Amino acid sequence: MRRRTFLAALPAALPGALIAGEAAGQSRGETPNRNRPDVGPGDRIDGATFASRSAAWGRHGAAATAHPLATLAAIDILRAGGSAVDAAIAANAVLGYGEPIACGIGGDCFVMLWDPRTRQVVGLNGSGRSPRALTLETVRGRARNGLIPSYGAISVSVPGAVDAWWALHERYGKLPWKDLFGPAIAHAEEGAPVSQNVAYYLARSLANFTRPGQGIEEVENFKAVWAQGGATPKEGEVFANPALARTYRLIAEGGREAFYEGEIAETIERYFRRIGGWMTRADLAAHRAEWTRPYQTRYRGVDVYGLAPNSQGLATLAQLNIMEQFDFRAMGFQSAAAIHHGVEAKRLAFEDRARYYADPAFYDVPADWLISKDYAAERARLISPKAILPTVQAGRAPTQGDTTYFCTSDRDGMMVSIIQSNYRGMGSGLAPDGLGFMLQNRGELFALEDGHPNIYAPSKRPFQTIIPGFATRGGEPWLAFGVMGGDMQPQGQAQIISNMVDFDLAVQEAGDAPRWHHEGSSEPTGEAQKGTGLLRLESGVPAATRQALADLGWNIGASDGGFGGYQAIERWPGRYAAATEMRKDGVALAY
Repeated sequence: MRRRTFLAALPAALPGALIAGEAAGQSRGETPNRNRPDVGPGDRIDGATFASRSAAWGRHGAAATAHPLATLAAIDILRAGGSAVDAAIAANAVLGYGEPIACGIGGDCFVMLWDPRTRQVVGLNGSGRSPRALTLETVRGRARNGLIPSYGAISVSVPGAVDAWWALHERYGKLPWKDLFGPAIAHAEEGAPVSQNVAYYLARSLANFTRPGQGIEEVENFKAVWAQGGATPKEGEVFANPALARTYRLIAEGGREAFYEGEIAETIERYFRRIGGWMTRADLAAHRAEWTRPYQTRYRGVDVYGLAPNSQGLATLAQLNIMEQFDFRAMGFQSAAAIHHGVEAKRLAFEDRARYYADPAFYDVPADWLISKDYAAERARLISPKAILPTVQAGRAPTQGDTTYFCTSDRDGMMVSIIQSNYRGMGSGLAPDGLGFMLQNRGELFALEDGHPNIYAPSKRPFQTIIPGFATRGGEPWLAFGVMGGDMQPQGQAQIISNMVDFDLAVQEAGDAPRWHHEGSSEPTGEAQKGTGLLRLESGVPAATRQALADLGWNIGASDGGFGGYQAIERWPGRYAAATEMRKDGVALAY
């Protein structure tokens, strides 16, 4: 999806000011558009000119998801007296039907939420483990160029989403569990028009899964659900998934046990016995989500939270800590200086991500050190404003992806930040017989190098890219937010926080602002960094900024649409503001 190209059309005199570092922000709440260099004639009369819409405001609750039907389901649940958790589960079930190119009950789920009773940010790790019967020797025997293949049974780990829903509902649910699946069941049975983004990626998935040499044990089940007649549905065509509706009914009536110990688990085990694979009913039955304490750091007065490894949540905090060592406001919004320093902070944080992030049950991750202010200051001293670091190394510790993001809030003050994924688009390419959903391929993200913290092992959780975001101000909940898309997620989260804190953008504007995406850092799979990498800039980045970055030596790549997908809910006294993403099919509503 291409963003609109607002900033590219700025008057010629303005980008120079951005490069020179003039502050572009203003205090939020002031009359906007008076002295901002991002204002161009003929655009919005209020707010940042590049904003695609204004935020949705409401007093009682809000929801922002990547699909209109999911947002509507969440609002309906809230209006029926459900909690923000109830709304999130209902929305996620609809997304599994309406946005199968990003999520579903064959994938994992991570959550951070504000609990108004304890007045704390709470975390939930809903990621699954590798099959017990799958050995390192077998995985290495299937490797390609030292990496685990993206598709097929070798990449499948236990799906954690349904158990995460169950754990959330047990603690925070208000409505009966079975009621939360009503909207998703109805849509899956009756069918609904396919949205633009989903139609595009369904077609890509069909082409990808059926390409020779992919190593997928079978693709007929995929075709039976999403490509009947040999073609995937086009935008606006009505698509139904009765098999998924039946699976949802089983879960609605039988709870988590139906998925992990009952008929669904038996079907998954039989499926892998039939095609060749390692997942068993015992692997599924042993799975449990884990409540965790999120880590936090303070960025210019805002407390930003991130989940612990095996997620990459610490990367957001580490990047922000390094960025805090520099005056981004003085550098200027969308300036070459701000982008340069942000990218270098990302590169430094990501080398530590590649070296240290792994399942803490198998490796003692030095998390407190990685997000300490002293370490950030040490790393920041490596950054030069006039040159690119030619190579970046991980720090020496003291001794000792595709995705959907969405958020909900309720009248009691609970705010839920939740992210759920199959990983590479639709996942492994494998859909168990008659169940209507695709299994994830998170197992691809293990390393195979001896001594690496993230090396494959049976019953181990792989490194995870999906991370919800959350921030508080003055001990009060402020922002539930996220940016989808593999390694884009920490980069995108840091840009959102900087947009709002450094440059005073409102919640919708912060997401619509042009983004950058740096590729080529080392990966937790063992892949080495690729020189200084490739810096992709969205088309809205000013031309003068783009040229200044190229002059500095950055390898500028084409805008490929891979800049994530943003949703957010901002808490104001007595009200919420909900924002969604122009790059996706999402809708934000509040009431």
